[in-house]
Amino acid sequence: MRRLVVLFCFLSIYCHSQSEQPYRIRSIAFYNVENLFDTTNDTLIFDDERTPTGAYGWTQERYQRKIAHISQVLSEIGKETTGTSPDIIGLCEVENKKVINDLVAHVNLRSKNYGIVHHDSPDERGIDVALLYKKNVFLPHSFNNHRLLLFDEDSNRDYSRDQLVVGGMLDNEEFHFIVNHWPSRSGGEAKSRPNRIQAAHLNKRIIDSILRLKPSAKIISMGDFNDDPRNDSFKKVLKTVGKKRLLDSTGLFNPMERLFKKGVGSLAYRDKWNLFDQFFFTANLLSDRRETYSFWKVGVFDPDYLKNKSGPYRGYPFRTYVGTTYHGGYADHFPVYLFLVKASPNPSKGGE
Repeated sequence: MRRLVVLFCFLSIYCHSQSEQPYRIRSIAFYNVENLFDTTNDTLIFDDERTPTGAYGWTQERYQRKIAHISQVLSEIGKETTGTSPDIIGLCEVENKKVINDLVAHVNLRSKNYGIVHHDSPDERGIDVALLYKKNVFLPHSFNNHRLLLFDEDSNRDYSRDQLVVGGMLDNEEFHFIVNHWPSRSGGEAKSRPNRIQAAHLNKRIIDSILRLKPSAKIISMGDFNDDPRNDSFKKVLKTVGKKRLLDSTGLFNPMERLFKKGVGSLAYRDKWNLFDQFFFTANLLSDRRETYSFWKVGVFDPDYLKNKSGPYRGYPFRTYVGTTYHGGYADHFPVYLFLVKASPNPSKGGE
């Protein structure tokens, strides 16, 4: 009888091991890094305040500390699951390619061998968006920046960030990534809303144009949208949905909607949490096909060291500046992340 029990246990373990399917995980992150400027005055943009003699007293020492801080965060996003840093990273509020080069060259990221896609936007503050990618994971084949044309009440041009589109092969699958930093809520949510509606229309046109050429394209749009998942820009213009049962084959899925309903946020203002930092994507990333990449889960990366530890803003993001007062923190947003998975006979951790 004992032999039969042992044999049964052995067969159960064997069958279970045979049925287990190894998976490969790829991680994608987005981070608003809060005004990552160098210390040099650029006469073509309004960066005078963010220099050693400017209102922010932006010295080389503070700059190097910021680079160390941001590179540390990027090196740790998703590491608990993948064992390494993200394979794809979207950034916003970077001044130029120099600061991005300094970021990926830091000892925290140097060994990850990140490539950079960046284009100078016409934003008056001089801040841009960018995409980082691990060169052994993602091979870009195209990139383009799409200008957001905005005008004020007097028909004067209101300069904002471009939307950056990068196409390429993630392992052996084609993906398109869109990196966004939509217009802020300066002047109030209602007054500034039309600008974000225009940004949403531009994003929709980009997605539609990709799908017209490649109906099966896998598209992930990420960024600081300065809107929450339930705002009109998402629900009325992009028509994103947060429940799989409501999604059709041509729709866009926003997994952040569920987090937002639970009260999860990526930044806080006046005792209210917002989830401006988001991902949304085409319906084909919810496929049941195990041999291709599909969506697994999203989250907000908010370890304790990224939070204020005391005072009225306890638990809020630990910022570099509050107004023009230097606090020496990280950024005024928490980063967000997304995991893709697929069955693989040779599973490996992200970027390895």
